[in-house]
Amino acid sequence: MDNHRHVRGEEHGHHHMDLERHLHVVHGSSAHQHHELEASADELTEKDPVCGMSVSTDSRFKAEHQGKTYRFCSEQCEDKFVAEPQKYLASSAEAALAPTQEGTIYTCPMHPEIRQDHPGNCRICGMTLEPVIPQLEEENPELADFQRRFWWTLPLSAAALVLAMFGHRFGWMAAATQSWVELVLATPVVLWAGYPFFERCVRSFIHRSPNMWTLIGLGTGAAYVYSVVATVAPGVFPETFVEHGRIGVYFEAAAVIISLTLAGQVLELRARSQTSAAIKSLLGLAPKTARRINPDGSEEDVPLTHVHVGDRLRVRPGEKVPVDGVVIEGTSSVDESMITGEPIPVTKRVGDHAIGATMNASGSLVIESERVGSQTVLSQIVQMVAQAQRSKAPMQRMADKVAGVFVVAVVTVAILTFFAWGLFGPQPSWVYGLVNAVAVLIIACPCALGLATPMSIMVASGKGASNGVLFRDAAAIENLRKVDTLIVDKTGTLTEGKPAFERSVGTNGFSDMEVLRLAASLDQGSEHPLAATIVDAARQRDLPLDKTEDFESSTGIGVRGTVAGKKLALGNTVLMEAEGVSAASLSQTADELRAHGASVMYLAVEGKLAGLLAVSDPVKATTPEALQRLKEKGIRVVMATGDGVVTAKAVADKLGIDEFHGEVKPADKLALVSKFQGEGRVVAMAGDGINDAPALAKADVGIAMGTGTDVAMNSAHVTLVKGDLRGISRARQLSEATIANMKQNLGFAFIYNSLGVPLAAGVLYSTTGLLLSPMIAALAMSLSSLSVVSNALRLSKAQM
Repeated sequence: MDNHRHVRGEEHGHHHMDLERHLHVVHGSSAHQHHELEASADELTEKDPVCGMSVSTDSRFKAEHQGKTYRFCSEQCEDKFVAEPQKYLASSAEAALAPTQEGTIYTCPMHPEIRQDHPGNCRICGMTLEPVIPQLEEENPELADFQRRFWWTLPLSAAALVLAMFGHRFGWMAAATQSWVELVLATPVVLWAGYPFFERCVRSFIHRSPNMWTLIGLGTGAAYVYSVVATVAPGVFPETFVEHGRIGVYFEAAAVIISLTLAGQVLELRARSQTSAAIKSLLGLAPKTARRINPDGSEEDVPLTHVHVGDRLRVRPGEKVPVDGVVIEGTSSVDESMITGEPIPVTKRVGDHAIGATMNASGSLVIESERVGSQTVLSQIVQMVAQAQRSKAPMQRMADKVAGVFVVAVVTVAILTFFAWGLFGPQPSWVYGLVNAVAVLIIACPCALGLATPMSIMVASGKGASNGVLFRDAAAIENLRKVDTLIVDKTGTLTEGKPAFERSVGTNGFSDMEVLRLAASLDQGSEHPLAATIVDAARQRDLPLDKTEDFESSTGIGVRGTVAGKKLALGNTVLMEAEGVSAASLSQTADELRAHGASVMYLAVEGKLAGLLAVSDPVKATTPEALQRLKEKGIRVVMATGDGVVTAKAVADKLGIDEFHGEVKPADKLALVSKFQGEGRVVAMAGDGINDAPALAKADVGIAMGTGTDVAMNSAHVTLVKGDLRGISRARQLSEATIANMKQNLGFAFIYNSLGVPLAAGVLYSTTGLLLSPMIAALAMSLSSLSVVSNALRLSKAQM
């Protein structure tokens, strides 16, 4: 086994199940390397000081202030900054000083660039901001508020509707009196229940960001104000406005629209809360308390928030491991399926790492806490999922651009509708104009358009996490389906990444087991990972090991020592030559083993060849199936490894990989990615080591093994928690389903609005006599948003 393999073996001996090493924030030199990898990307973008969006350094919207150039996402933001630069620079400084704990940051479901450390509304779309990481047990305050407003005022809306429809037919009261009664019934609905909508409408004008609340506020406000004037001062209207003995009023329309919009918001908020179910289920895994062992030996149950690094904690049978730590006493089986997805419990002994929230099955353990709070594996997974859920997909940019001009276009259409009906419509023409203009404003809700992609991304991110696939951002979900070339590292990606004993061969009167026993006895004094593998193999076979004396290690060639009074030497052919031992009799066997990817060590006893031992890095059991799935999808698989060409060829032949590259340095992997990209291919890179990090960052989609290193994971776009390559095909399947879902949502939103607005404007009136009531428009608007969210939730049942 060459030096590269030795290094990787040592690395993965510590990393195989030690996931907490890989999911925490990178420190020290690893962080330095990671920042270097991402520096080029950071240099290409700046933050818009007005809205907080990332904008390109070549954006044409820019302004100079105190010798510094600021760039903006739009002319609107540029104008705001030029008018009040200090206002936005001050808010940027405050944001920089704001608490950075993820649970206290609030963001918009539709505009993740909006982030602040306190609740509020989005200044772009008016939606209530949500915590980046959902609260586990708290009810959504917006949902509770809207439910209260809806149920308290629903009877008033219903009464106003019944009175408006049937009052004049049954002559319940004088026409003028009926208008006043409707005013009394509708006013609490419009002014109290609808207050959040009008507040958001006003903010949309202040921020010059027209949105769905602009339309709802204008529509219901126009209907209500017109009706109030018609009731209080009917004399200002011409005779043509009179119907059923009074000036026509639309209190019931304004009230019912508010109630229907509230109902739609309640249903939508309930549905949207399901998109965070994956994160909430992860948060629910963490135990609430831990049993701490005090310095005096006494034990007490303390809240998890009181556990500090270095505390000794007892984990009894049937309890969850409270935090990430190392076992210092006891042996037990631990179910780690919530992190790794593997159903078979893992045996934990002294020195092994335990992951917080995993279930201790049988024995009692004492662990020393290493990571607490936001640094645990579970917390890091939650934060990665939350980050992916709140990121923007490239497809969303199109929807954002459309939604940006959509509201202005709708208001324009509403104004044209009002005047077209007023000037050319049947009597009372201006009443028709008002009603149809209100219907246009109400039905044209851009909310469905804005929710189309974020809802799909949120559900897909949660679905991936529950299947051991962590996406770093929405772009990774969208791009994965386009991948046609996959470059894979060998050690730790295709293979287990740690040496495993394959076989021993005896000669000159020594049996196979005796060769293993003697080699293990000698290797007890060595810290080399290959030595540990041989010792473990002997212990698993219950072979009695003798004490080693005069142990001596010769770097790069092997070890010497005395076992049971006999001089032993274990190492490569160079060591055998130095000892004057001929290995010719086993050279053919050694060559065959090497051809299959194994490393060979010879054992000499008293200057005589006793046999050889083969240690290999076994292919993961799941790798052949994973590669077969990828090939079926038409993906070209290329292996690139730092191992020797002979070893690389052996593994490639075993796995049926046609193209492989051996003795590849990190720069060579990077060049290989660039080469394929230059050929017009969409390239994914799968790896797990520091040497893979540059290529992972450069690839269109970087895929890191969860059993790999910090830098690899922080450079990648997708992380396979279990280190199982089958996760790539599963993730690709989810990517395809997610994009299909987005297209369905966007298509529905576009079709709905392209049909709804003309219908509300009355284009069919001349041929069919059909007009769309503002109340029906409000119902359609609410159902459109709900249908988009419901369709996105179907992704949670997608096959992976």
